[in-house]
Amino acid sequence: MVPRFYQVTSRREETRDTVTLELTAPSDPLGAFAPGQFAMLTVFGVGEAPISVSGLGGAADDDHRHRRPHHADADGLALRLTHTVRGVGAVTRALQAAELGQSIGVRGPFGTGWDVPSAAGHDVVVIAGGIGLAPLRPVVLAALAERRAYGRVVLLFGARSPSDLLYTGELESWRSRGVEVAVTVDRPEPGWRGHVGLVTSLIGPARLTADRAAVFLCGPEVMMKHTADALVASGVPPHRIRMSLERTMHCGAGWCGHCQLGPVLLCRDGPVAGYDEVCDLLRIREL
Repeated sequence: MVPRFYQVTSRREETRDTVTLELTAPSDPLGAFAPGQFAMLTVFGVGEAPISVSGLGGAADDDHRHRRPHHADADGLALRLTHTVRGVGAVTRALQAAELGQSIGVRGPFGTGWDVPSAAGHDVVVIAGGIGLAPLRPVVLAALAERRAYGRVVLLFGARSPSDLLYTGELESWRSRGVEVAVTVDRPEPGWRGHVGLVTSLIGPARLTADRAAVFLCGPEVMMKHTADALVASGVPPHRIRMSLERTMHCGAGWCGHCQLGPVLLCRDGPVAGYDEVCDLLRIREL
């Protein structure tokens, strides 16, 4: 429950309200994180917020280097963490404005992970809406690092507008390495020649093989529900659809109950869960 000190060692502006921060532990690092888990990040004097990891090896998970990302040192410690943050509240706006060398408090690792190795032998299908691509980025990197273990690697990504697209340089790099990338936006801007529409409209053209697909899904909850239902209707088994859910989190350790979804505490039992486990809960409006 006590934050460890990490320093901002790099920052990259993604969009007008989103930044990717690399955090490095000068000493006393936390234990290793897995893709899909999250940290509680503290801006001292402002507050704390849960942020999923978007990279696990700092500069080493920059896929432009075509290197296999490493998640920790030999002792299983998180020396470097990458977080992509969209400024929507006091804490996230303070994180968005964090400067090089600034100290950030980090607690974790918390929650369940994507369990990417369980998709071995299947097609890896990543479906993201907006900032939901951030926690899914490690899935793409993990699949590329162990490319022979998987079939097709497909990324379907939707955003509000072209200026809201994340990791635009990496999308092209992933394409060059065999990832089937399809992008759509809700509202086109001048010069946009790509697809316009909901991310669900990309499912049909992707020609997924239902009995081979292992789906990793993150985005706004309504988008995830519609996408998961469309996938199930196409024949994908619900237990092979994993999604990252979001509720207000305060403690990160299952103590306060703020992140309750029926009988589930998402900071402890989530945020990643199989659609077969939560589909009925997501249909209850009061939850």
